[in-house]
Amino acid sequence: MIHTTTPTALPATGILGDYTPAEGLYDEMFGPDGGPHRHTELFVRRLESLGKSEFSRRWRQAEQQLREHGVTYSPPSDDKKRTRPWKLDGLPLIVSAEEWKTLTSGLEQRARLLNMVLADIYGKQKLVASGLIPPDLILGHPGYLRQYHGQNPPEDRYLHMYAADLGRSPDGRWWVTNDRTEDPTGSGYALENRVILSRMLTETFHECEVSRLAPYFITLKDHLSRIAPSRGNHPFIALLTRGPGTSKFFEDVYLAKYLGFTLVQGNDLGVRQDNIMLKTLGGLKKIDVLLRRVVSDQCDPLEIHCRKSGGAAGLLQAVRKGNVLLANSLGTGILQSPAFLAFLPALSRELLGEDLKLSSVATWWCGGEKERKYVLDNLPRLMIKDAFRMGTQKPIRPAAMSTKERMDLIDRIKAEPRRYVGQETVSRSSAPVWNGKGCEAAYTGLRLFLTAHEDGYEAMPGGLTRVASTPQILDVSITEGTQSKDTWVLSDGPVQQVSLLRDQRKIELQRAGSDLPSRVADDLFWLGRYAARADGAARLLRTLVSRLVSEDDWEQKPETPMLLNCAFEAIVDKRVPFPDASRPDSQEIRNFLIAAVSDLSNPDSLWSTLQSMRNMANNLRDRLSTDGWRIIDRSTDGSAPTLRPRMGLGGLLHWLNQTVVDLAAFSGLLSDSMTRSLGWRFVEIGRRLEKALFTSLILRTSIPAITNNQPTSMEALLELSDSLMTYRSRYMANLQLAPFIDLLISDESNPRSILFQLNVIKEYIDELPRSERIAGMDPVQQRAATTLYALHMFDPTKVTSSESAESLIDILEQLLSDLPMLGEAVAHRYLHHSGVSRSLDEIRAGV
Repeated sequence: MIHTTTPTALPATGILGDYTPAEGLYDEMFGPDGGPHRHTELFVRRLESLGKSEFSRRWRQAEQQLREHGVTYSPPSDDKKRTRPWKLDGLPLIVSAEEWKTLTSGLEQRARLLNMVLADIYGKQKLVASGLIPPDLILGHPGYLRQYHGQNPPEDRYLHMYAADLGRSPDGRWWVTNDRTEDPTGSGYALENRVILSRMLTETFHECEVSRLAPYFITLKDHLSRIAPSRGNHPFIALLTRGPGTSKFFEDVYLAKYLGFTLVQGNDLGVRQDNIMLKTLGGLKKIDVLLRRVVSDQCDPLEIHCRKSGGAAGLLQAVRKGNVLLANSLGTGILQSPAFLAFLPALSRELLGEDLKLSSVATWWCGGEKERKYVLDNLPRLMIKDAFRMGTQKPIRPAAMSTKERMDLIDRIKAEPRRYVGQETVSRSSAPVWNGKGCEAAYTGLRLFLTAHEDGYEAMPGGLTRVASTPQILDVSITEGTQSKDTWVLSDGPVQQVSLLRDQRKIELQRAGSDLPSRVADDLFWLGRYAARADGAARLLRTLVSRLVSEDDWEQKPETPMLLNCAFEAIVDKRVPFPDASRPDSQEIRNFLIAAVSDLSNPDSLWSTLQSMRNMANNLRDRLSTDGWRIIDRSTDGSAPTLRPRMGLGGLLHWLNQTVVDLAAFSGLLSDSMTRSLGWRFVEIGRRLEKALFTSLILRTSIPAITNNQPTSMEALLELSDSLMTYRSRYMANLQLAPFIDLLISDESNPRSILFQLNVIKEYIDELPRSERIAGMDPVQQRAATTLYALHMFDPTKVTSSESAESLIDILEQLLSDLPMLGEAVAHRYLHHSGVSRSLDEIRAGV
């Protein structure tokens, strides 16, 4: 943590009572005299009136909200791309209205300038010809490709969104440290920070008259709609994401939901007649605008050599034809090179006829002889960066290097000078950060966001503030650092309520549609399957463990070996030895349960199934409610339960009970909140298919026990099928085979019976889109109808004992054969889509 100095006029008690600003740095909350700045005075007063106890209580609630919202990130420094929970501080960074005007004026000028530079780079290149931009800086940049020429965006607008990273020097001046022009990241996190902190400090938020963030997003939506190629009333706007497992996926989902845009991945897209089309179950749907969150060189494998493809083959041609708008245009990331900071002052005077209003941190490109000499002479006091940086490479700090390392660096710079930039070490301001007991000083960095509009650019009245214990961390990425802060921009007067739902253009009423991407339908189908599979496994294990912890003698529970056998067939890896059923407390039983519950190497174990369900839900974050994700997160977060001595079978039973309740809650929430559209049908087909399979497998495995009319075995199966109360209400305690079989297989009124599942499957398959070229039933309908007919022909009254169980065995084995094929038929007809696009270079390499 940074060195601090005791101020003269800080509050003696309360939340900020033990806070001491950093020595020699500008503090964002307090002035040199130790008292709050004029614009932070009201906030400090209101904060101190809360007291530590109340503030701590509210902060715990805020942290819980962050966890429930599932806010995560994946830092670029983590090679395994593991997601981590997003960290937010309970105190905002506050910017005065006067200072905000200065910042926005400078950044709006900067955005206009950068857009003009991009138009020249991918246009007539007069700036290169005149020497204002060195040719090596463009032609040597790996992010510059000739394929990006000819995009001709509407209104010559290459830069639709822009972000700038800023640091504040000890004298209080702001300096731009980085320009973000490729796909500016962080506005979604800034929005989530605002949601959390405005709820935590509601009264203070309103009293301080903090500007709202919604106008920024309204401007973005209006701009994209206005400039869309179709120029219709309702252009189709999609947000292009790399997908789950990538560092920006949470924010992509968050923005798509907030803005009302369709979230798409590269495999969802196709190109037809130079138009970008979304592949849906109902056919192809034209996309007018793609809000691009995929880096330029991964957008079109047909024209751009790339190791990973996140776009569509032919995308560039569609852009050139003017049939789709890309925001931002391809190739805009070239201006993220730190080398351009050295040339912006001259470019501003040339293109705008004015000096930069907001200066960049001092930068020297080593491609110039004089600049290279300065960098080499002042190496210890500078940072060295890659001049062509496109990602999040960490800067080199010569001051921390050994003599040999420094000499090696000098040799590298002399060998390839154009690849290096020298930059002054960035000063950072300090701000108080809540540590759970009090406040301590931390370094800060600020990212501000701008969006284009008809007359120029508009800044988000807020931003993403990052805090860290060392300033070096803040020079890398917005996801590097200890935590973040909400950024409060104070208004000049009362703040009006603003909503994104203010569009007054007439829209046509709809009930359902077939514009569901096949990838999304596939994920929904498997979400339903995994949820039902987990429910069946949890209920089976709960029924088994409840027998193991029972007070009854082992000999009085003959159903237990049957349940062990069911678990062995349905859940446990077959490499695990079947346990000795005569000893309920044996290590064999414990090992068996560990394998059934928490063996991640076994895809059928309960915990593996829950994690698969979580992965599917994560893919569908833009389609799930916050409550739905909260239930899944609660059930699957953390590590798998283990049978440690402290937990024991009783603890495992408690966890299984909670898991069953959570899965039931998730199922009920889907049922109550999903519209009965195609998405709902695929969830239900998946759920019902898995339920029918599970019941068929359990009954087939249990035939020796139930056909011998073992009442405890039948009772156990009714219990795990959640049908025991139904049976007793009809037949009292008289357990017989025929009514037992009827209830679990043939009873159309029992939502747990196999026939009930198949009726739902057949109904929903009949409602799926069909080819008009096929008369009568298509192959999927035929397979569903055949399976359903066979089940209708089964007569449970003829099954009374083991001697008459042949028809029961036949129908169960037919179901275990037909149901997987029915699932494959649904997937083949509706869910299988084209593979990953590859570049021509990759294809030729394999020839």
